Amino acid sequence: MDIDDLKTRILAGERRALARAITLVESGRADHRAQALHLLEGLKGHGREALRVGLSGTPGVGKSTFIETFGLMLTAQGLKVAVLAVDPSSARSGGSILGDKTRMERLSRDRNAFIRPSPSQTQLGGVARRTREATDLCEAAGFDVVLIETVGVGQSETMVAEMSDLFLLLLAPAGGDELQGVKRGIMEMADILLVNKADGDLKATALRTCADYAGALRLLRKRPQDPEGFPKAMTVSALEDTGLAKAWDEMQSLAEWRRDTGHFAARRAAQARFWFNAEVRERLLARLSREPVKGAMAALARQVEAGDLTPTAAAEELLRDHLQMD
Repeated sequence: MDIDDLKTRILAGERRALARAITLVESGRADHRAQALHLLEGLKGHGREALRVGLSGTPGVGKSTFIETFGLMLTAQGLKVAVLAVDPSSARSGGSILGDKTRMERLSRDRNAFIRPSPSQTQLGGVARRTREATDLCEAAGFDVVLIETVGVGQSETMVAEMSDLFLLLLAPAGGDELQGVKRGIMEMADILLVNKADGDLKATALRTCADYAGALRLLRKRPQDPEGFPKAMTVSALEDTGLAKAWDEMQSLAEWRRDTGHFAARRAAQARFWFNAEVRERLLARLSREPVKGAMAALARQVEAGDLTPTAAAEELLRDHLQMD
């Protein structure tokens, strides 16, 4: 594969080249990882900046419908929109349905939109292993907005906040109980809460739910990266296309404030450091699955099972003798 040619085509905005590049960075093959690293390093400093928007929400809240309606509104304004959707993988087979293009049929036909579903595989955090790198590729390809849809909602779903400029949490009317036990962690990370399905018989319920969440947000400690009034709760209807334009105005307003105050650049710098640390951890863990470390680990595990070694002593021996770590 000619990586320099692929880089040139990505910078020219070729969708086929972008899709091929994402496949490359998602590959686990050693030669593909080397090519992906060369490509990403070559694209570094391209000077383009997309607005990266993370989106999470409970199953059935209407994330796909929201993204399609919201994406079509943005493309109608002349913006180029990329959607990186993460589908859950089966714990048994490892497979994924990857049906987001089917659920977003109208948006998938839009020439200014690009939809890429990826399997979550064993990755925690609601995103795929290489979603962050795929986001970098979409930005280099000239997309104005990159929407990152997570698998669902939970404590670990906040990982998407480490790769996005804005983090949206989509909620259902009267859906507070669905977030019990997880909502504080994720609400502390969210910039805007959007109560969807504010239409028909659910409209009054959605307004009450929005007011409840707005009250809850006022109890949270104010974050230094937020202007007055943020984070905030709003109602939208993806079905009737209401409230989305106002939500987009609020997103732009928040992003602009963060740019003007330096929080935007600081957030991206902190994210780069976060992913550097994460990559080091991943590489160290990967070494445990390779020989001879894998064999040594199995042998020590048998000694632990037999009671000949404590787990702490066995771990120390493995790190000292086989990973050269003090």
